[in-house]
Amino acid sequence: MRQVAIYGKGGIGKSTTTQNLTAGLATMGKQVMVVGCDPKADSTRLLLGGLAQKSVLDTLREEGDDVDLNAILKPGFGNIRCVESGGPEPGVGCAGRGIITSINMLEQLGAYTDDLDYVFYDVLGDVVCGGFAMPIREGKAQEIYIVASGEMMALYAANNISKGIKKYANSGGVRLGGIICNSRKVDRELDLLEAFAKELGSQLIHFVPRNNVVQRAEINKKTVIEFEPESAQAGEYRALAKAIDENELFVIPKPMTQDRLEEILMEYGLMDI
Repeated sequence: MRQVAIYGKGGIGKSTTTQNLTAGLATMGKQVMVVGCDPKADSTRLLLGGLAQKSVLDTLREEGDDVDLNAILKPGFGNIRCVESGGPEPGVGCAGRGIITSINMLEQLGAYTDDLDYVFYDVLGDVVCGGFAMPIREGKAQEIYIVASGEMMALYAANNISKGIKKYANSGGVRLGGIICNSRKVDRELDLLEAFAKELGSQLIHFVPRNNVVQRAEINKKTVIEFEPESAQAGEYRALAKAIDENELFVIPKPMTQDRLEEILMEYGLMDI
């Protein structure tokens, strides 16, 4: 079983990428579980046809500790097993607590079955908070993929996340599997992301082009692979799934200094010299 965490700046498209990627793995015959680690509890919506999945924390608040696995785990597209950690009520407590509680609950209830090929954690990008770092801090996820784009703040965030991976690499055994570019059609975006990944000692594992079919699929509460399986964009997500399935390059990243990151951004025209 490969346990994978998807990180990236807020709003970069982690949840959309994760759901389309896992749909691609499911069409390859892989057994997959997705654990949403965002208090918004929207990491599995497209896999469940728009169903607002009841989160683990909400279930515990309403039903107490005596919870059945079927109450928090729902089968979605391609029989992907869907779980949402949830979070505290707004303004109360640390949202990272939901991740810790959910993973412990799933382990206790036997959700991590031997037939699973993959468990994906769709995680908020804030690795400063201990809760959000939990999948890498305690070795729950062995491999990390960072969703980024050619935008400046997305790359700042990706570099910071790489610092978190490096920090926990020895204690948790976590490794960076690569950068996923969720394109924003920025000038020289492909070249920039390839250079950025190389500087980290990693790879650009796939460049996902921008395509409006993604938005149309989301409006219809489906992944692209379910909504338009023969579209070019569905092919891109299947290619991403295949690249991750066949990936053998896992590294302890080499995060850049602020000066070096800005040098790369200036080289590719994202900052004024």
